Amino acid sequence: MDLAPLLAAGVPLLGWTTHGTWLARRLAISRRDPLTGLLTRDGFTTRAERLIRKHPDRITVLLVDVDDFKAVNDTHGHSIGDAVLATTAGRLTRWCGSAGLVARLGGDEFAVVVLDAADRVDQLRTALTAPVPFGQQLISVSASVGASHSAALLLTDALSAADRDMYAHKPGARTSRR
Repeated sequence: MDLAPLLAAGVPLLGWTTHGTWLARRLAISRRDPLTGLLTRDGFTTRAERLIRKHPDRITVLLVDVDDFKAVNDTHGHSIGDAVLATTAGRLTRWCGSAGLVARLGGDEFAVVVLDAADRVDQLRTALTAPVPFGQQLISVSASVGASHSAALLLTDALSAADRDMYAHKPGARTSRR
């Protein structure tokens, strides 16, 4: 049996399959934040828009910002700052459960799209103020949470409303970004 034609077709096919698998894996990794394991903005946007279209009347969109995060890094160091971010991500994920999506948008800012949670936002605010354990220390933290409960069909509109609400809840009630 002459294997040359089979090898001539099989080797490129194996190469294309391997390359395609590698690309798919790289894309999946790029849609996850390496520190928290949460979705990044790109991974979040597509899924969140789909969830909003499917359940527009049941959606709550949240923006969460760790208060004075720069001070945590400056005072305690970046390893503790990383622990604060990872703990915040875990708390958001547990609160959200399987009913929504959580993303780290960048720095100390997170976004959440969740079903049927409008009456649980205060519970989340409380959970995000619990101290973060790090070794023998307990690190005091707080977070500002902005919520949009409107049936907005556009993620950008809901995030804008949540952003305005978040800045209204910031310590000192700053109403706009610096």
